[in-house]
Amino acid sequence: MSSKAPGTNDMTAHDRVEQDHEASFAETALKLGGKSDDEARRTGAIDKADDQVEGLFAPQYQTIHSPVHRAVWDRGVPVDLFEAQAEKPDATSQNVMQSSLEVVRRHKQAGTLMNEDHKVSEAVLNDLGEVGYWGLLVDKEHGGSGAPFRSFAPFLTKMALIDPTVAGLASVHGCIGAVDPVRTFGNDEQKQRFLPQLASGAKLSAFALTEPCAGSDLTALRTTAELRGDEYVVNGEKLFITNTVPGRTIGLVCLIDDKPAVLICDLPPEENDQFQLRKYGLWALKHTYNQGIVFNDFRVPASNLLQVNRGNGLTIAYHGLNLGRIALCANAAGTMRLMMASMIPWANFRVTYGETIARRELVQRRLGRLAGLIVACDALVQWCSSLIDEGYRGEMECIIAKIFGSEAQKEAAIELCMKTHGGRSFLHGHMFGDNVHEYLAPCIYEGEGEMLGMAFFKSLVKHHGTQFFEPVGKALQRAKIKTPNMANPAHLWALKDALIPYAKWMAAETIIPNPSPRLPAMPDGLRELADWACDELQGSRMEISGTMRKHQLKLADRQCRMAELSSRIQSLVVVLATSLYAARSDDEVVREAAETLGRDLQNAYRGRRASDRHYRAVTKLGGKIAEGGFKSLAGIETEKILMAY
Repeated sequence: MSSKAPGTNDMTAHDRVEQDHEASFAETALKLGGKSDDEARRTGAIDKADDQVEGLFAPQYQTIHSPVHRAVWDRGVPVDLFEAQAEKPDATSQNVMQSSLEVVRRHKQAGTLMNEDHKVSEAVLNDLGEVGYWGLLVDKEHGGSGAPFRSFAPFLTKMALIDPTVAGLASVHGCIGAVDPVRTFGNDEQKQRFLPQLASGAKLSAFALTEPCAGSDLTALRTTAELRGDEYVVNGEKLFITNTVPGRTIGLVCLIDDKPAVLICDLPPEENDQFQLRKYGLWALKHTYNQGIVFNDFRVPASNLLQVNRGNGLTIAYHGLNLGRIALCANAAGTMRLMMASMIPWANFRVTYGETIARRELVQRRLGRLAGLIVACDALVQWCSSLIDEGYRGEMECIIAKIFGSEAQKEAAIELCMKTHGGRSFLHGHMFGDNVHEYLAPCIYEGEGEMLGMAFFKSLVKHHGTQFFEPVGKALQRAKIKTPNMANPAHLWALKDALIPYAKWMAAETIIPNPSPRLPAMPDGLRELADWACDELQGSRMEISGTMRKHQLKLADRQCRMAELSSRIQSLVVVLATSLYAARSDDEVVREAAETLGRDLQNAYRGRRASDRHYRAVTKLGGKIAEGGFKSLAGIETEKILMAY
């Protein structure tokens, strides 16, 4: 992992004071906006946790210097920050990855992948441990192979081609499970005690955050840990915790002295009076153990508490989510390839009115669209994982990968795969009918999409708001003005000093043109799309600032507008990152797929209908794919056609 990763904290004391100021202002703004003291306090706590995560990163890798933030607010898009080169893992990691694929492939062919409960079997988990699968993200010093994230993430796509659940477990264990919290926040003693067993697979892990009353609102946590002697005594309940069985090692988020904290807990080998599992029916995650945990005076050594210099348990929880979001997108890229691999044989088999449906425009358009979704996910995985390795926080970029990957998989399943297979989709044994909940659930994992979209928007506007709107808010507070009226001379006089910096910014935006983006050599169609995305990103800051100016302190309540603006910015980023990624490919189908998706997103952004030229391009692409032109499907075992008549 990069030496620039969290822990390289170059923040000055002044920076820290400024961040504390921002959090307190968030609370003040909500109070001025008419919110209750409790809601303002809770929202302020979340904002402060976000600030604390930000403080873990060197200033040049924080959000205001991230590619997306700069593409909107700087003059000129930093195109080089949207490009990422693939990186081959070193020989050790490469051997681990190849051996892991062989293990899962062998068990799948032998019919031993699942146990009698239809969960991934212990034999598979143990065999993967023996070849080093669970230690890919653990450094070599502690028994792992220390794979860069930019090689780990695309590897998950390859694993998903064999079994998406096994790929997902690597993310649960290494990204959002106990590995990342211990590796990032653990002291030397904790790393030496926990990481070797986590790397070997002797202890698989999970992360226990969600509670019956605490999902997106993490300020509602109720599980507590009280220090008694040299142990913490835990009481409370966790819910929807993947990979939870007796004997696992979990990162437990709980309240210690009314503040969120994380304890690394070794669950006992069997349920007892202090530890019980809450079992329930769950349609998704059917091949893993997703269960609740009930703690009743459960004891954990005090030495298992993870310490954070600036922050608390929410800081730790937020940190690992970005890795999980990229992993989700990587898994989607593999899962959608499986869908395509199932669609092509059926399209070439099914005949309507004397011709195979593979020659029908609607089916060809579906295949072309699906190829575009796959290529875009590949692009986002490569780009975002590279940013992580380079030391960027990558909050906004990883949110884009998560939202796009999960929504793409949903669309692929419902609109493309199901509609092509027709009624056979619902037969027992068909990949769609048997896995539809698995295809839809990622829209909720790692944060529900629209909620994350608003978090993306808040991160995007935070610095601009602090720079120009915070002085206005403080002036309003001093003047005891709750609803400013620019037609009121007294209000204008009270705000005159605070408005001058913003007026200067507006004047500069109106007068000074944006520079043209410096794009690399690209095919004409992809260059046109990349250039358009850059122009729109640069132009969006005036619309965003205008929205902030219009709604002022009520902006937090304008969720629909925030979500809509967020979605538009995300689309532009997907177009830019995908165009740059495909331009480096020597595969004509990859380039055509990227352009197809880019045109679709461009038309949706503009609210325009597709042209006949676009339809000709996408159906031609779909025809190539139906004839075997998508090279990355090579080696995928396709399902048998059910009821072949």
